[in-house]
Amino acid sequence: MKVTDTKLTDVKIIEMDVFGDHRGFFTESYSKAKFAEHGLDFDFVQDNHSLSAEAGVIRGLHFQKGASAQTKLIRVTSGAVLDVIVDIRKGSPTYGQWESYILSEHNHRQLLVPKGYAHGFVTLTPNVNFLYKCDNYYDAAADGGIAFDDPDLAIDWPIDLSKAIMSEKDHNHPTLKEFEAENPFVYGEI
Repeated sequence: MKVTDTKLTDVKIIEMDVFGDHRGFFTESYSKAKFAEHGLDFDFVQDNHSLSAEAGVIRGLHFQKGASAQTKLIRVTSGAVLDVIVDIRKGSPTYGQWESYILSEHNHRQLLVPKGYAHGFVTLTPNVNFLYKCDNYYDAAADGGIAFDDPDLAIDWPIDLSKAIMSEKDHNHPTLKEFEAENPFVYGEI
């Protein structure tokens, strides 16, 4: 298992050992003991799975607020995505910064997204199976998001945004500045 730090505070890229031959491959996608050996000790309680049928689907940028905040361990089992996260923890050295990562069925990478990050992705291929573990249960009342097209963030989405396939909800999130007054995430307190 290889754990790589990113430029964003507390975000990790995780690469599990993959054993392949003429039949295909085998990987242990998660081991609580191996994660703990690397200082990644989370109690994941819920697994989520989404299918995006077409390339150009944007989902996000989402998070759960307050006591329902979630750490996520993300991976893609078919297809490929550009996964985007934004640090929204007030006082963080990387507050308001974003990074993106290619996650695919071929690179087997996983992304550990801490509490206090907004998360989203765009599908680069059709038929993307996107899976993630959460260390807290989903709470509809705590659901939140920021605008995928926030001009201050200037996220470099690799598609024509006028043709993005999205939910109505994801078209109506506030910008990070508009969310600031109600932002409950404070670096070091989550």
